[in-house]
Amino acid sequence: MLSRLRRRYWDASANAQMWRRALASGDDAAFRTVVLQDHVFRGRSGIQPVTGQARERAAAVAWLVHAQDATPDGGVSYGYFPVLNSGGWEVSYPEETTGYIMTSLVDYARETGQADLIERARRMALWEAEVQMPSGAVQGGKVTTPDKQTAAAFNTGMVLDGFVTVLADGDDPAIGKAAWSAADFLVGDLSPEGLFQTNGAFVSADKVKIYNVLCAWALFRYGALVGEASYRSAAIAAVEGALKFMMPNGWLKENCLTEPRRPLTHTIGYSLQGILEVGVLADREDFVAAARSGFDPLVQHIQPNGFLAGRFDADWRPAVRWSCLTGSAQLAIVGYRLGDIFGEDRYIRTAHRLVDFLKAVQRIGTGNPGIDGAIAGSLPVFGDYMKGGYPELGDQVPAGRPARSGAPSGHRMTPGDTASGQDSRTAGR
Repeated sequence: MLSRLRRRYWDASANAQMWRRALASGDDAAFRTVVLQDHVFRGRSGIQPVTGQARERAAAVAWLVHAQDATPDGGVSYGYFPVLNSGGWEVSYPEETTGYIMTSLVDYARETGQADLIERARRMALWEAEVQMPSGAVQGGKVTTPDKQTAAAFNTGMVLDGFVTVLADGDDPAIGKAAWSAADFLVGDLSPEGLFQTNGAFVSADKVKIYNVLCAWALFRYGALVGEASYRSAAIAAVEGALKFMMPNGWLKENCLTEPRRPLTHTIGYSLQGILEVGVLADREDFVAAARSGFDPLVQHIQPNGFLAGRFDADWRPAVRWSCLTGSAQLAIVGYRLGDIFGEDRYIRTAHRLVDFLKAVQRIGTGNPGIDGAIAGSLPVFGDYMKGGYPELGDQVPAGRPARSGAPSGHRMTPGDTASGQDSRTAGR
């Protein structure tokens, strides 16, 4: 009881400090306006979805470019958090997000012909290879010195995803060696029960983290790239291990960064995407069906304007009043994939609703490059996920129906179908 009271006290104290910094800052009027709009003048029900526009996608990619340029190395900033430091931009983040930003930029470049984005992704990959741990793992948290690095399986899988995408576009010895080392770390980290074991120092100390299953997608893609069945087999074993934690109603136990009894839509989205994509690549219809069973219960909780609560309990009841915008973006991706796989427009319509809400809360035209094109971690911006700023999460790029997906658009998956496993995080409409 005392520990809970202390935690509430420190949380309240931290919130008060953020509010003071946000409202007292004379240098960042744009962020002050965001805070007031989100928390005072505009409720979640008053947000009107934005439909049929593609400019948001370009603005989001431009923000990612700014986030890379804000650092002195080839990585991407942890994000823009003006309540944490006076400059706003944080140091590079070798964790998972720079990894799948590589994939997002390469896929976007293929659609738009912007070759400079591929070069940026390659620079990110080379930087990731430079800061990779000797074990092949990727560190958790913001970039730090080797003596302070702690390994995290999830981060390793997300960077491996980026490595695979960059290597598929053109070979590079340094990146190839780094990818091989990362893949071997993941295989070695997998327990006999099919669970990745190294969670790192930046999440709660729970032994099991089911969202690690997203690493299986990157591992399968790597196995396909290098023609090694052992990596694909490990990926399948990881999904089988994760599904042991799925309840009959599709809810996954032990599936959150910090609160497994009411997981974030962020980690729900991670898990469903990993299960689904490996299912497509491996022709495992049971995996695809499981992902579907974990997505369907959420649909009824998406409000008409696209708002979705940020956490859900084991009975699929919303557990908070704020939205985890990162999770909404990830679940939109899952919805688009399910729509393509099963040929059901209801999934496409659901994904559109989520994306149109994200476009409505994306900030454009503020005059601050730390905010323009960005999407906050939470709505309102002082919600409990990535509180007080704009994380560099490449899977948050506002997306429409995927133009590049594991199965051709509108194609119903049947036994024997194959898929490239390419990502579709940046497709617009």
